[in-house]
Amino acid sequence: MSKFLVKPRPKSVAAPSTGRKAGKFPFIGKRAAVFAASAALLVGVGAAGQATESSIRVAATETQAAEAQSNLSIEKSEIRANPAAPAPEAIAVAPQAAEPAPAPAAEPAPAPAPEPAPAAAPAPEPAPVVAINDPAGAQAYAAGQLASYGWAPDQMQCLVTLWDKESDWTTTATNASSGAYGIVQSLPAEKMASAGADYLTNYRTQINWGLNYIQERYESPCGALNFHLSHNWY
Repeated sequence: MSKFLVKPRPKSVAAPSTGRKAGKFPFIGKRAAVFAASAALLVGVGAAGQATESSIRVAATETQAAEAQSNLSIEKSEIRANPAAPAPEAIAVAPQAAEPAPAPAAEPAPAPAPEPAPAAAPAPEPAPVVAINDPAGAQAYAAGQLASYGWAPDQMQCLVTLWDKESDWTTTATNASSGAYGIVQSLPAEKMASAGADYLTNYRTQINWGLNYIQERYESPCGALNFHLSHNWY
């Protein structure tokens, strides 16, 4: 094996110091001194500012404390000048007595039963109408009606003869075989109801109906008498 021989490094010859390299350090030192002075100045200003702010805060706090102390003194003075009014005495309220319960309303007395109305007295039965048999009065009434039919007074003699044969001028004359009724002997009697409801008892009603019948059938009392003499009826 071969051996490596290490040769020792030749020592470098130190360069001779010159005046220029030696002059650099004083310049750096000056700059450092200026920087340090500036920093000290800033620190001093900041400290002064802080001190001033602290002084302002302390002064404000002291001012507030003084104002609070002054207000407290004023309040104490007012309290001494105006002592508190005594509390009002409690008013005793008596418990309200319970109102008595209302008495129950009395039940109304039952209304008396109405008295029954007195029974109406039965109406009296009408008195039966009595037929008037008055031949003289019937003839006088018939004589007064002739002119209203346009007949002359001599027709009255024919009328008297005709109704003498039929009924003798009797209001209630009734033919037993035929049922003919009244002075004029109407058959049936109900035919005379056209002259009035009282045809059974009133000779005026019977005469009015008989004169109308003679005028319609025979034109006059004498015409009716002539037919009766021929036929024994009219």
